[in-house]
Amino acid sequence: MHTNHGDVIVAPRTPSEHAAGPAARCPFRLDPAGTDIQGEAARIRAAGSATRIELPEGVPAWAVADPAVITRLLTSPAVSKDAAQHWPAWIDGEVGPDWSLALWVSIRSMFTAYGPAHTRLRKLVSGAFTAHRTKALAPVVSRIAEELLDEIEALPEGEPVDLRARYAGPLPARVICELFGVPLASRDRLCTLFDALFSTATPAEEVRAHAGELYGILHELVAIKRETPGDDLTSALIAIQREGLASGAPDPLEDQELLDTLVHFLSAGYETTINLIDHAVHALLTHPGQLELIRTGKAAWADAIEETLRWEPAAANLMLRYAVEDIDLGDVVVPKGDALVMAVAGAGRDEGLHGPGADRFDLTRSTRRDHLAFGHGVHHCIGAPLARMEGVTALSALFARFPELTLAVPSSSLRPVRSFISNGHQELPVLRHGPTAA
Repeated sequence: MHTNHGDVIVAPRTPSEHAAGPAARCPFRLDPAGTDIQGEAARIRAAGSATRIELPEGVPAWAVADPAVITRLLTSPAVSKDAAQHWPAWIDGEVGPDWSLALWVSIRSMFTAYGPAHTRLRKLVSGAFTAHRTKALAPVVSRIAEELLDEIEALPEGEPVDLRARYAGPLPARVICELFGVPLASRDRLCTLFDALFSTATPAEEVRAHAGELYGILHELVAIKRETPGDDLTSALIAIQREGLASGAPDPLEDQELLDTLVHFLSAGYETTINLIDHAVHALLTHPGQLELIRTGKAAWADAIEETLRWEPAAANLMLRYAVEDIDLGDVVVPKGDALVMAVAGAGRDEGLHGPGADRFDLTRSTRRDHLAFGHGVHHCIGAPLARMEGVTALSALFARFPELTLAVPSSSLRPVRSFISNGHQELPVLRHGPTAA
């Protein structure tokens, strides 16, 4: 008997049927160093609806790159983000807290919640992360961008500037830290820790040490805000927790949920936006004809942001989901309890959706907004409007200040960040004036 969960057909299968098909028999290991994000994405995309892969330390999963399949899965109750409920390998200890990616599995926030638990947490958090608060940040983002550009302009003429370190990184770091009231003394270290935690090439013992230090900083932040609340989201979340406890609400925000919510928002608000700005600047500098479309009014900065999110999403692979039941995708069945990875970098260049020129960066593409960079369904990123606003502000301010900006090195020499999750460059050297590097 088949059960229809949304658009996903769920049906029981025998063990032999589970093993059927080349996708089930031929797993390949995602490169922890992320040296070929688009090559791996293309391989996943070509393998059918889903293909077997291996995550670090041999943990098995399924990868999906078809945008239609991802969209259906992300809106289906047959797919969960809660490992504690729906990933037997985690529940039974086969995959444990010593796994290098355990932090992203064990976190207890709306990021990993399922069903009513997700609804409850998102409702609580949405009360602090309002559209009004995001809109009010626009002048703050502009001020920070101009301050950073002032610093770059004061540097010696003719010397390359690492735009990721000097601009693409500090801008979202300052914005998200101001939004959550992170003390100045903790900001640089916090961002360094997030960089390390998003690196899937970081050894597990280092990850555990970084995670311990991260939670120590956040414990201190919460203690400060409980003692001296401010006009920031950490204080707002604490106030929501206090109101729930005072009113006798059945499910107030727990201390661990509060800390994990901070991990979720601070990391996402920093890491994904730095990669968005990084890739957008790189794409425009290596596609001068597209930049000219903006300068002549034939395209907008917002178009550059959307096309970048499609062409090189800030998070290449969305981790992790779990099959609540056997999921029949037509050419393959994902068994109940198996882990799933959504390869949004592959979905962004799907020719079925974006046409035969899907690999081309094109601001006039009619499907430029049809991407999954911010997820889809109930787990769609609540901070997407802020990221888009930061991206548009960063690009417009940068190219207004330095209209002759060029890459300082050949594009082929740029090194990707060491991750199959985070998608960006380790550095982005530019010249404010002068000829394009050969």
